[in-house]
Amino acid sequence: MKNFFVTYKNPLSVFIALIIMSGLFVYGRLQTSLFPEITFPKIKIIADAGLQPIDKMMITVTKPLENAIKQVPDLADIRSITSRGSCEISAFMNWDANIDMSLQKIESQIAEIRNDLPAGVQIIAEKMNPSILPVIGYTLETKSSSRTPIDMKQIALYTVKPFLSQVQGVSEVRIIGGKQKEYWLTLDPQKMSTLGITPDILSSALAQTNFIQSNGYLSDYRLLYLTVTDATVHSLGDLQNLIIFNNGKRIVQLKDIASIKINEGVEYIKINANGRQGLLVAIIKQPNTNLITLSDEMQKKLEELRKVLPQDITIRPYYVQSDFVNNSVKSVTDSLWIGLALAIIVAIIFLRSLKASTAILITIPVTICLTLISMYAAGYTLNIMTLGAIAASIGLIIDDAIVVVEQVHRTHEEHPDEPSTKVVQKAIHYLLPAMIGSSMSTIVIFIPFEMMSGVAGAYFKVMTNTMIITLVCSFLVTWIFLPVIYLLLTSHKKELRKKKKEKPVTVKKQNWVSFFIHRPYISFIIVGLFGFLIWFILPKLQTGFLPEMDEGSIVLDYKSPPGTSLEETDRMLREVEKIITKVPEVEAYSRRTGTQMGFFITEPNTGDYLIQLKKSRKRSTNEVIADLRQQINSTQPALQIDFGQVIGDMLGDLMESVQPIEIKVFGNDNNKLHDFSEQVASIVENVKGAADVFNGVVISGPSVSIIPNNLALTQYGLTPQSLQTQVQLALQGVIAGNILEKEQLSVVRLVYPGNSTQSVDGIKKVKIFLSSGKLIPITNVATVQVNTGDAEVQRENLQSMGVITGRLENRDVGSTMKEIQQKVASKITLPQGYHIEYGGAYAEQQRSFHELLMILITSSLLVFGVILFLFRDFFVALLILILAVLGIAGSYLALYITNTPLNVGSYTGLIMIVGIIGENAIFTYLQFREFFRENRNVDESIIYSISTRLRPKLMTAIGAIIALMPLALGIGTGAQLHQPLAIAVIGGFIIALPLLLIVLPSMLRIINRKRSFVEN
Repeated sequence: MKNFFVTYKNPLSVFIALIIMSGLFVYGRLQTSLFPEITFPKIKIIADAGLQPIDKMMITVTKPLENAIKQVPDLADIRSITSRGSCEISAFMNWDANIDMSLQKIESQIAEIRNDLPAGVQIIAEKMNPSILPVIGYTLETKSSSRTPIDMKQIALYTVKPFLSQVQGVSEVRIIGGKQKEYWLTLDPQKMSTLGITPDILSSALAQTNFIQSNGYLSDYRLLYLTVTDATVHSLGDLQNLIIFNNGKRIVQLKDIASIKINEGVEYIKINANGRQGLLVAIIKQPNTNLITLSDEMQKKLEELRKVLPQDITIRPYYVQSDFVNNSVKSVTDSLWIGLALAIIVAIIFLRSLKASTAILITIPVTICLTLISMYAAGYTLNIMTLGAIAASIGLIIDDAIVVVEQVHRTHEEHPDEPSTKVVQKAIHYLLPAMIGSSMSTIVIFIPFEMMSGVAGAYFKVMTNTMIITLVCSFLVTWIFLPVIYLLLTSHKKELRKKKKEKPVTVKKQNWVSFFIHRPYISFIIVGLFGFLIWFILPKLQTGFLPEMDEGSIVLDYKSPPGTSLEETDRMLREVEKIITKVPEVEAYSRRTGTQMGFFITEPNTGDYLIQLKKSRKRSTNEVIADLRQQINSTQPALQIDFGQVIGDMLGDLMESVQPIEIKVFGNDNNKLHDFSEQVASIVENVKGAADVFNGVVISGPSVSIIPNNLALTQYGLTPQSLQTQVQLALQGVIAGNILEKEQLSVVRLVYPGNSTQSVDGIKKVKIFLSSGKLIPITNVATVQVNTGDAEVQRENLQSMGVITGRLENRDVGSTMKEIQQKVASKITLPQGYHIEYGGAYAEQQRSFHELLMILITSSLLVFGVILFLFRDFFVALLILILAVLGIAGSYLALYITNTPLNVGSYTGLIMIVGIIGENAIFTYLQFREFFRENRNVDESIIYSISTRLRPKLMTAIGAIIALMPLALGIGTGAQLHQPLAIAVIGGFIIALPLLLIVLPSMLRIINRKRSFVEN
């Protein structure tokens, strides 16, 4: 339709207004989060079988569970850790598997073999995704010395938890720390012996009371009554007055043989918040809940809660993920708008036309609004990946807008006597084939990213899909709406006045083009130089996996030597806290001992710190980590420590390995595997850049075995079970029931005097009741034996292995792992049946790089196909493809100069450059071909096409570089994630200029000089 934009100007104007209004509306409705909502294909199974030895646990629990889970479809890998009394199995499914269905299948397989497992085994299976991890953490502290840990736990459970659970979107309010209320019945063995009351008689008496049970229904005069026998114990007095024994001569009450008091529950957990004992309140959000909204509502609820709590109790946040999310989103958004504003300034300088610049200024927000509408329809959220995709695409959006506006502006300069309606129609008609081809060349490069797998694929596919949406929207807006915007900005009266004054402006011939096309050797030198740069720089580049961010928060995992008591571990950690508090960048910290943030089996000598840094600080998070690492290693060498950042550590928990360095030694003898693990760890420790190296050998604490003498037990009329119960009374105690108080059940625990201070020698002096009530030494019926701890057993795909792990410090993963591989290969000789594999971030990096290489090749071929289909000239398409690939040299050079590693982000930038150079070359060749049709002179056509395209090329290159500069500088929270991509694209843009302005015209002259141009 010849007058499309004139005919439909008003409807399209209304449509533009609707897009802007809808975009603003959708922007307020889009959920905000740090990362896209990704379901990780990991299911963790934890089995607890009391305190069984590791070898028995392996045979009776771990192996049957592994064999059952192995049969589940879509299982990729299975890993297990077996320790004393427990095992932790991680099932890694394929990324395309339905994780909910896989969880059901795993639970079904476990249910089938449950009867074959030891009695009393407790099994929990959970799918691992970011929603199971806390998004907000509070500390609950008291200023009063009279508040006991029991009081604090009561307040947390029955005031804080219900109050905060009312906030919409909260999945769980998790209370960590404090002490449960228990009733301890401290028995008097001498009185019991005198009265002839044994622990069995006591347990039987307690079991026959403290219950409520239905007797049936009673019908009486039209009413139906439920009758119950209520023998529940409601108070401490009721418990003291319970009848234990009555032989007709004497009634023995519980208070006659035991002292009864309220005591703290038996828990091997310690919580420390900013140097004081307290509780931690962790908020878990529901999947697909808006994190920012949740945090805002939680803050309002917290203010209400403070009015309800006693005055001596304070609750304050120690970790709020939304703060980092807000800062990250704001930083990327600021980078987007700053870059956009700078690019508009470039357009004004080059075009020297307020109308043309204003058209670009309006077009880009319309494109962004249409992109937001499309994202909302596709179910995407505003996160650091989608916003980064829009920010990274700004250069391409500006490119599209500049090309169209510049062509309209140029057509107007060449034909000032023609009205704007005709000029716009003519410009769009001329550009449309090239617009379609150029847009296709930048869109198709992102399609092969569907081939990418793993965590990198999960996140970067969201990014590249957002880029595809953005570029499609950019094409539609620049093709349909930009001409309308240009016409709306045109004043017909001013246009009539200008017609009389303006004269046609011809394209200024750039004579330097003639200089280069007549000296093609210069182009060959440039091509050779860029090819050499690719070959020379690539091996020297640092390499990484995912781009890192400075989160401003630190996770410090620690482990004291095996068997270390909770008190001794606490003493060591208080020395660590003296170091932490002296670091000027630290704002607050919390410490968990005997428990951790994730879903793990945690021993009493294990735990973690969460350290929050100040927002305004001189040193980066990595520099603070290096300082803390050095000080803690020098003052507390017995502690095994491992540093990370909070979100990175959380993501690591959801993947196969947390640490970037992971070396797996496979074999069939666990003792040999431990020896090899220690040897490999000693090698890795001496490699520059490796930190927090751990040999993976985890020894359980020492144990004391009570071995019954069955013959002696029979002679005394005892059973092994009776013996175990009486030994337990002397140690942890035996739970005899519960007391219902208000909304809680308090445990009733039977113990012997001095049970909490019992020693190994003390166990040998424990007295055992006979059925007659007489007491005998335990050594008469059993042997007490002290055992050293056993090492945990790790397996992968049913094969035993030793795992050596480590972090990185001031060095990239690629060069560090290369040196480790060389040293391990030269110094470690493995026997037959043993082999070494390298996992962690390095394995993920290698897999991602292989996939990205295939994506690069596929994208290049797709660009080649688009150009070939557009121009139907094999040699021209091949030429543009070669130049596009050579543009990678600029990306490599920029990464090398800025000391930026080649990772998944920067690799994505390399692939983008192929499409960008292909896009720009299309317009140049279109201009050359159209002019050649008119004058049939190759040289003049080349000079004209370069002269015509010089201004838009400089505008798009400079505009795109300036638009990406805020991201490339990494200014602000979270901007580091997209910094490598921005640097790679900027480097490619710079190198693209000589390729497009010098090499392309020279090569076109060579191709067309000896043949007649034939239009197919």
